[in-house]
Amino acid sequence: MVALARTLVGLVLASIISRLVMIASRFHQVTPQRLVSRRSFLRNAVLGSVGASLALAGGGFVAFFWNNKTGAFGGEIPVPVDLVPAVGEAPYRNQGGKFYIINNEDGALAVYWKCVHLGCTVPWNEDSGEFVCPCHGSVYNRFGERIAGPAPRPLDLFPMTIDGNNVIVNTDPEGAIVRSEYDPSQALKIT
Repeated sequence: MVALARTLVGLVLASIISRLVMIASRFHQVTPQRLVSRRSFLRNAVLGSVGASLALAGGGFVAFFWNNKTGAFGGEIPVPVDLVPAVGEAPYRNQGGKFYIINNEDGALAVYWKCVHLGCTVPWNEDSGEFVCPCHGSVYNRFGERIAGPAPRPLDLFPMTIDGNNVIVNTDPEGAIVRSEYDPSQALKIT
């Protein structure tokens, strides 16, 4: 019985609502549609596509040349004095700072591992006790001096200071010590 009552109420309400909508539509004024000419459409389409292309090219240009500094390289890196190797041992390698700390009789050196020939990463060769560039065969001794190969000069050094129990290495490439030969004053005594 309830279903029948709902159906009848629905039919009555539907007819009343449809008549109200018809009456309301008579009062609604229809505005004439403005047609866009073919010339205007093509002009706007071409200008829009050229503008979008220029915006994408400009965004790509900015993204390509934006400086993405990642990691610790380029700033001051503290290294605990405990990690500095003893005199004559293999160097300590700092991956984030891109340098080795090697301790010699004159003191410690922070050697930038970028080859001065073409910029390859120069690893420490444990067997020979030298830095050997895998790209073109430049060889450097414990002081970073060039022994053989096409490199024109010794490896660059990063300045170091002692602050309490840490050795602070400034890895700013513009502040690297470019040298023509080794001088004992370049080493830092760590006691």
